[in-house]
Amino acid sequence: MSAFFTDLALQYIDGEWRPGKGAWDIIDFNPYDGEKLASITVATADEVDQAYRAAERAQEGWGRTNPYIRRAVMEKALRVVEEREAEIAEAIVAELGGTHVKAGFELHLAKEFLRESVQLALRTTGQILPSPTEGKENRVYREPVGVVGVISPFNFPFLLSLKSVAPALALGNAVVLKPHQNTPVCGGTLVAKVFEEAGLPAGLLNVVVTDIAEIGDALLEHPVPRLISFTGSDKVGRHVATVCASHLKQTVLELGGNSALIVLDDADIDYAVDAAVFSRYVHQGQVCMAANRILVDRAVADEFTEKFVAKVASLRIGDPADPATHIGPLINSSQAEAVSKLVDRTVGEGATALLHGTADGNLVSPSVLTDIAAGSPVLQEEIFGPVALLIPFDGEDEAVRIANDTPYGLSGAVHTADVERGVRVGRRIRTGMIHINDGTVHDEPIVPFGGEKNSGLGRLNGDATVDAFTTRKWISVQHGRSRFPF
Repeated sequence: MSAFFTDLALQYIDGEWRPGKGAWDIIDFNPYDGEKLASITVATADEVDQAYRAAERAQEGWGRTNPYIRRAVMEKALRVVEEREAEIAEAIVAELGGTHVKAGFELHLAKEFLRESVQLALRTTGQILPSPTEGKENRVYREPVGVVGVISPFNFPFLLSLKSVAPALALGNAVVLKPHQNTPVCGGTLVAKVFEEAGLPAGLLNVVVTDIAEIGDALLEHPVPRLISFTGSDKVGRHVATVCASHLKQTVLELGGNSALIVLDDADIDYAVDAAVFSRYVHQGQVCMAANRILVDRAVADEFTEKFVAKVASLRIGDPADPATHIGPLINSSQAEAVSKLVDRTVGEGATALLHGTADGNLVSPSVLTDIAAGSPVLQEEIFGPVALLIPFDGEDEAVRIANDTPYGLSGAVHTADVERGVRVGRRIRTGMIHINDGTVHDEPIVPFGGEKNSGLGRLNGDATVDAFTTRKWISVQHGRSRFPF
């Protein structure tokens, strides 16, 4: 077991590693074998206050620091991740039940986002704008928003914590990070350790491992943070947005999805099958961008279905530490039970199970369902598990109608021999991102990432990240004397 789980089972506040003062512990389990990885005493609302106050004190000087100094810290953080990559991958496998493929995917993206953060440190350029007033100079400065609260999820915790934490720090902010209670190390204290080793000054990054049962909405309602960056379910995201709005705080919300991968009648079927299987079953389907719904033109539905089911049936389920494993465990027993019940309910409503997955502890084997009634609730839900819905359609218009018939709008894909046809179809789908002749699961550090409808508010990555974590300030300079009407 990685030493991370013994060394980092603490709170990290104002540059100090210390136990929490709550009355109970969060127990960190390996979801595959149930091994206890760590026990962390929760942080109290008072400790959340201490974390935010430390961030507030540290941020003032950090925001004025030469951006080249901030860039150097980002460069060192990247080197720390590169040097400890094997150990971090081992932790991802143990704490998340992520396969080796998944751990490699997450670490590759984490390094890419750190590389982008190196560049972001120098991206806070201002403007000089003209004025209708003679002799007036309008300067527009970009300044840090101040202190940012980050709440990260359990599915890609190391990546999705870094994705907000690193750019926020690079742009001159301080951060208080609360990881998901199922991934307190990979999503929280490990991130703090990386930046501590990179030489980040104390107080700029604080990690509180806690739960709403202990602190309520203290993380959201606290007067210090001006922005909350949340990644998670739309249900919790609505609550975050409501509380923050009542306190006039900004939010960036990366929420759930119900993405459609569309296979048109001229698609390369073998390639589309490969893309669909990866898009649905990577990390056991616990991915917001996963292809919940696979829409196939009836002209090619039989061929696609036969090949898709055969490939899914060949996936290896088991120990995520085994490099040959494709599908490891779901994050906890509640999630495994919910997915199993969803499959049974949908079949009970009349759907056909081409593969009917079964549960063995947190391991849930893949399901492939078809003949789903048009009004079935499963078509509207985000399925955070290894369940694919195959839906036939007749022609592009019906494909677009079905794809849009969801409260979500995060990702998607269109497969076709005609790229421009794919783009035309993609532009008709109300989603934040869509990929032609590829999978639905993608993230790149300079391309705007985010969703429409219930899939979130705002965007991250590249220029969108600069917009999210900085604010504009207008300073005018009057050269000469203004004339006033009285």
